[in-house]
Amino acid sequence: MHEWALAEGVVETAKQIAEREKLDSVFRVRVKLGFLQQIDRDIFSDACRKFLQDADGRVRDATVVLESEPIRCVCRRCEFTWTIDDDELARLDDNASESIHFVPELVHAYFRCPTCGSADFSVDRGRGVWVSSVEGSTGGE
Repeated sequence: MHEWALAEGVVETAKQIAEREKLDSVFRVRVKLGFLQQIDRDIFSDACRKFLQDADGRVRDATVVLESEPIRCVCRRCEFTWTIDDDELARLDDNASESIHFVPELVHAYFRCPTCGSADFSVDRGRGVWVSSVEGSTGGE
């Protein structure tokens, strides 16, 4: 499951940011989850907690806050902007959903611009997983 690998990366990133920012303790790590990644939030949260428990004291007590970023597409042909929502993804069969889960670029094989029907569109939001902020305190706080 790639949720575990992603969670390990989030915790490592939080540790690096804490070190770079000279934080003595981290109390909150905000993580953006692009909806196109279709991350299982429960598994990802559990994995984050496990990696935090095993981490050094600086980040061990941090809370991970997950924030979703919806999928937003822009058609290269007609420049129409639209979003792909939960209901549209839920209409895909299991094979299509699983394919997109592991290779998000396959979204082009299953969706078209609702205005002109083109499959030539960019996904400008809703991809990836990243640490959006690390909140903590220094010895002086």
